[in-house]
Amino acid sequence: MDTNPPPLNPVPPPPPPQFSAPPIITPPPTKPPRKSRGWMIVSIILFLLLGLSMLFNVGSIFSLANIDGARARGGGPKLDEVVVEEHDSRNKIAIVPVEGIISGRQVDQAGNSMVEIIKAQLDRAKEDEKVKAVILRVDSPGGEVLASDEINKLVVKFQKESSKPVIASMGSLAASGGYYVSAPCRWIVAHEMTITGSIGVIMSTWNYRGLMNKVGLQPYTFKSGKFKDMLSGSRDPADIPAEERAMVQGLIDETYGKFKSVVQDGRDRAAEKNKKEAHALAENWTDFADGRILTGREALKLGFVDQIGNFDDAVDRTEQIAGIKKANLVEYRERHGLAELLGVEGKSQSRAVKIELGIELPKLEAGKAYFLYLP
Repeated sequence: MDTNPPPLNPVPPPPPPQFSAPPIITPPPTKPPRKSRGWMIVSIILFLLLGLSMLFNVGSIFSLANIDGARARGGGPKLDEVVVEEHDSRNKIAIVPVEGIISGRQVDQAGNSMVEIIKAQLDRAKEDEKVKAVILRVDSPGGEVLASDEINKLVVKFQKESSKPVIASMGSLAASGGYYVSAPCRWIVAHEMTITGSIGVIMSTWNYRGLMNKVGLQPYTFKSGKFKDMLSGSRDPADIPAEERAMVQGLIDETYGKFKSVVQDGRDRAAEKNKKEAHALAENWTDFADGRILTGREALKLGFVDQIGNFDDAVDRTEQIAGIKKANLVEYRERHGLAELLGVEGKSQSRAVKIELGIELPKLEAGKAYFLYLP
């Protein structure tokens, strides 16, 4: 038995050890990912390409629709009047250009030929009461017989139906078919250095039988008649009958006779209207209608043209003949639609190599007659 009394001041037990909470570790803030703009650029490019594609297709549809609609209605090129020279006048003189090779082929994106464009321009000039005269601005070596004859007839018809004079202003070159379309004009102005004349007809083909013989090619031709293969280049020249040559030459002579009659009739009508100022054809003019070229001075002496001068002189003469002063000069230019603005191409056109005289050599078709000067 323990008899010892408890101590008066007992010692407290030691406190339990204190444990501090672990520190809270926060991760460093993460940077937001950089936004890439590459997809935006690609999207914009794709959107632009899609838009161009839609415009291209719409333009093609409207272009074809306009062409088909115009042809179905018997229409032609759409023209806008453009003022070339302003004189603050109520009267107008319309300028109709005849430039380059005269052809009946398509020359624009809408499928129109040179003949159709000139016809539309003359029709506009005839309908406009303010147009008092037309200047046919010719810079051409000529071209196809049929196309030249159609333009010639358009000029004759215009003057007859409208009673408005057409004055020809010849540029650097107005030969063969270029003169053919000028012949019916009321007055012809040529520069002294203009190359004109070349009155005649040309038809050509190629004979390649000699080359075929060298490489061992032998042609076999089956024909329904004796002359069915006229102008064929695969025949031996010695096998071409004389009567065939005579027929081809007869065709050339007939067309040449038409050319001379056009010159005679046109110059006679002009002389009748020009009266005292008339420059009639010389008596021996046919001696110079053998295909030779003439300068403006020589043409004046022979009566093929009426005056030596430039385009400004032609304008002055036109105002004098029409009885007006300081008329506005206008042109009728083709209106281009959406398809043309976007570069929609039509049928491919045959291009030619330019030579020093500045004309384009055409792609002559074998067996086709031309009023054409070929330097």
